[in-house]
Amino acid sequence: MLLQTVDILGTVAFAISGVLVAMEKKLDLFGVLIIAFVTAIGGGTLRDLLIGNTPVGWMRDLTYVITIFISVVFAIIFVNKLKYLRKSLFLFDTIGIGLYTMVGIEKGLEAELLPIMCIFLGTMTACFGGVTRDILCNEIPVIFRKEIYATACILGGASYFLFMQFPIKDSYAYVAAIFVVIMLRLIAVKFDVRLPNIYKKET
Repeated sequence: MLLQTVDILGTVAFAISGVLVAMEKKLDLFGVLIIAFVTAIGGGTLRDLLIGNTPVGWMRDLTYVITIFISVVFAIIFVNKLKYLRKSLFLFDTIGIGLYTMVGIEKGLEAELLPIMCIFLGTMTACFGGVTRDILCNEIPVIFRKEIYATACILGGASYFLFMQFPIKDSYAYVAAIFVVIMLRLIAVKFDVRLPNIYKKET
C-alpha cells in the first residue's frame, strides 16, 4: 500500500513538472499532455523493461493514466497560482525524484536484485522521465549538468539500505530515504553545491 501511494504521488509530481516545462515552452494542449505523460511514466517504463516486468505498469493499471490526466488539468487551471514557474518546477521535480527513487529500489528488491543494482534502478526510475522531458523540450537534461541530481538519488538510495540496518520499521526507513533524496537536492541548490567541472577554463 505504501509503495503504491508513493508511486502515485511521484506520478503526480512528475506530471506537474512536465506541464510546467511544456507551458514554459508554449506548447499546445496536446504537447503539454504528451510531455506530462512521458515525464511521469518514462522512468517507470524503462525500469519495468529492464527487469522484464511487461506489460509495463501503466499499461496494466489505468490509475496511472487517470492520475496524469487529472494532474495535467490541475496544473493548467492553477498555473497562475504557481507564480514562479522555475521554483515550482524545481519543487515538483525534486519531490518526484525522491519518491521515484524508492519506488525503483523496491521494484528491484522484488526482482531480487543486489542492493547496488536496486540503487541504480531507483536512480534510473527517478531520472529517465525528466531526461526525456528535457530532450523533447530542447533542454540539456539536468542529470547531465553539474547540478546534484542523480547523485542525490544514489546517496538517498544507499541511505535506505543503511537505515535498514537499524531496528526500525521498514516503512520508516523507506520514508526517511525519500527525505534524504529531497533534502540533498534542496541543500545542493540552496548552497550551490555542484559536481566538479572536468573542463579547464579558457584563458
